Amino acid sequence: MPKAYHHLTRDQRCQIYALYKRGFTQVAIASDLGVSQGTISRELARNNGLRGYRFGQAHRFAVHRCSARKGVARVMTPCLIARVESFLTARQWSPEQICGALFHEDGTKVSHESIYRHIWVDKRAGGKLYLHLRQRGKKRNKRGAATAGRGLIPERIDIDERPAIVDKKSRVGDWELDSIVGAKHKGAITSMVERKTKLTKLVLLKERTSSATKAGIIARLKPLKEHVLTLTSDNGKEFANHGKISEKLDSDFYFCHPYHSWERGLNENTNGLVRQYFPKGTDFAKLTPEDVQRVENLLNNRPRKTLGYHSPNEVFDKLTDASQNYALGM
Repeated sequence: MPKAYHHLTRDQRCQIYALYKRGFTQVAIASDLGVSQGTISRELARNNGLRGYRFGQAHRFAVHRCSARKGVARVMTPCLIARVESFLTARQWSPEQICGALFHEDGTKVSHESIYRHIWVDKRAGGKLYLHLRQRGKKRNKRGAATAGRGLIPERIDIDERPAIVDKKSRVGDWELDSIVGAKHKGAITSMVERKTKLTKLVLLKERTSSATKAGIIARLKPLKEHVLTLTSDNGKEFANHGKISEKLDSDFYFCHPYHSWERGLNENTNGLVRQYFPKGTDFAKLTPEDVQRVENLLNNRPRKTLGYHSPNEVFDKLTDASQNYALGM
């Protein structure tokens, strides 16, 4: 499989700027970043301004070029195929998640249906890409069909109606929810993460049903009810009891758009951290609540760069004056 292509990030451009100002050659800069010399040469040539190369301006130039292409239909070019296959095989991301990642990374716009078609073509040719899908050969409903999605949620409230303040992450109390599924779709862990403090709550479920999910969420968040203002989940049927959850927690419940997992980006990232301890293929039936609690505590006591290298527990305690028991979920 060809090596995946990745656009430069803002942090990498910052590094290029620092090294370039110190007189490093393009070859030395490329070696330090782990990219080709041609990448550095094109970056310096395309993103120079009147005052030379500046990383902030360079990143804006790059984003603007990508934005100008957002409305252009994408074909599965060899470069794009390599990037898609890298996400699929290395991370086992769904086509919907890959679409969101590509769009947020550099504005690349491709439909998840195009990715599925590529996977099925590969399968017919004897390829193994389909083995990296969560449901492998399971029949899917096409997007736009009356029955599209993982289930019609009664009285669901769309994320478009969620207060704009939630996007700002300026307050404590806005939570994202998801389910992490065990091997053979038996058992699940419901993950809950608070957007501002990154505080994580995990609950082990023997069955991924709406009643079990409802009970698990209420049990874990009710001690923090004062700091639960909104809840946002995907469209999984396990969240069908959202009305009862809202009532018990005195909060508002919203659902992301179908196939827009990046609208719960923090939750998706948190699930990835949990998967470090319970990788795909883990038999959740063999886990105990204590196993899950241990991982929850590890995540909540881990210094996070986005929190100034404080832990979620420390930040949550400071902003809410909550007791240590609450923060640890004990």
